[in-house]
Amino acid sequence: MSDFQPPADQQPPPATPPAYAPPSQPPAGQSQGQGQQYLAVPVGQVPERLGGAFYSPGLVILYTIITLGIFGAIWTYRTHEDLKKYNGDGLGGTLGVVVYILLSPVLMFTMPGEIEKMYQRDGRQSPVRPIIGLWFLLPIIGNIIWYLKVQDALNDFWLSKGAQPG
Repeated sequence: MSDFQPPADQQPPPATPPAYAPPSQPPAGQSQGQGQQYLAVPVGQVPERLGGAFYSPGLVILYTIITLGIFGAIWTYRTHEDLKKYNGDGLGGTLGVVVYILLSPVLMFTMPGEIEKMYQRDGRQSPVRPIIGLWFLLPIIGNIIWYLKVQDALNDFWLSKGAQPG
């Protein structure tokens, strides 16, 4: 066997992996006509139905009170998983629950931030911003107001993407 190598000026250029971009847009400053392929990541998964306990503001509040916060952790997991499946980034369910358990006030800023990014990527004005996390300063009623604002923003977005009401 020989280890023949063509001269450096005759070797093909090294293969470069295709650039990443969200499915609808190339990286900043580049157009799709520049000969690069863009990998589409599996994002954009919308919940099929907005029914049941995870999407109903009244049920989540009731179940969270009855279970002394355990259902709140389940809601947090489910919501962060929905956001990550749709956005392709974010905390995700497991890390969201860890933050919920250890640093709950932090979650009150990060979740509206993820929702705001989701709306912005869609070219729309978000009804929630991370600043609404300050509702945690008002015990109990502040948490309820925060949750209602967040869940309404989520439900409105999912409905606009074709999810069916429950």
